[in-house]
Amino acid sequence: MIFIELDELEYRINQLRNELIQIAEITDLNSRETIQCSQKLDQLITIYQKSPYKK
Repeated sequence: MIFIELDELEYRINQLRNELIQIAEITDLNSRETIQCSQKLDQLITIYQKSPYKK
């Protein structure tokens, strides 16, 4: 059950990473949208890194 949640978290991280790349290409690296997306991605990565159940 916990591994399923981690799989979902990994999936969301990859999805958000791709979204970040697209946003940055369209708007610019310093745009508000890029920074907000980057911050969301940072939060998810931090949650993943702190998980004691990582593979």
